[in-house]
Amino acid sequence: MTATVPEHGLEAGNDRRPADQHAADRHDTAERLLRSSAEMSFDPATQVDWDTPLDRDLHGMSPEWSSLFGTAYWAELTEEQRKELTRHESASVASTGIWFEMILQQLILRDFYAKDPTDPAFQWALTEIADECRHSIMFARGSAKLGAPAYIPKKRVVALGRLCAAVYSGEAAYASILVAEEVLDVMQRDWMRDERVVPFVRTINNIHVVEESRHMKFAREETRDRLRGAGPVRRRVQALFVALAAYEIVTAMWNEELYENAGLDRRRALHEARNNEHHKAMLRSSCAGLMEFLSSCGLLTKPALYFYRRANLI
Repeated sequence: MTATVPEHGLEAGNDRRPADQHAADRHDTAERLLRSSAEMSFDPATQVDWDTPLDRDLHGMSPEWSSLFGTAYWAELTEEQRKELTRHESASVASTGIWFEMILQQLILRDFYAKDPTDPAFQWALTEIADECRHSIMFARGSAKLGAPAYIPKKRVVALGRLCAAVYSGEAAYASILVAEEVLDVMQRDWMRDERVVPFVRTINNIHVVEESRHMKFAREETRDRLRGAGPVRRRVQALFVALAAYEIVTAMWNEELYENAGLDRRRALHEARNNEHHKAMLRSSCAGLMEFLSSCGLLTKPALYFYRRANLI
């Protein structure tokens, strides 16, 4: 299984760089990201094989990432049933990705509204939004090709997403963006290398991993930047906001409807998925580097830990 590389560096509150040096570093980071985007970006419309029929002899994600892998129910399923299940699970994760990417775009647009358009950070922000638009279309087409319906999060979660898009700002916005991107990154690094996964899904995952690596770099830098000089009260409040977002994002990834759509007993599948220690361990492993980063920023408080544990991220 792929693991994230922990992000090391100064705690945001202890960043002693002079303001002019800090601004220069931020400028340089944005310029590097813009150059990287110009040199290594993809067009999913032409670089994903949309025309070849779906190969039903292959999985939609690495089986080990299935919410039922390792359970008694999984052991009873035929290979055909397992593959159908992972195709629906892959589509569910992709649908959650689309939902969050739409929130992400709103957060970034609000943050850079009416700011200096000659600033490389402003230009990078628009570049990231353009990437996310392409990613959402790519995920939507991929889900359709997997033969899955639209897995929209529950109405309560959709409403909370609207609220977050309207009120989150600063470090809460960028750290929440990072949480979603980091969890997806580890999963997709596994899937894109797995020859048991259908080729077009592997290509989608490869595109997303490459382009999201730049987004994660920007989110980490912005999180640190917004926390410079933040006091303990603000840090605790923002830590809770980020943890709440993380809980809703991760728990929405496996939509409850997918089991019935895959031809399984919904009630039994939900029960076994919720008690699947293997799947919980996979999620925790995927977040090791993320949790180290949040801790280094002072965003891993006791109230926040409650929600990370409930989402099986720590």
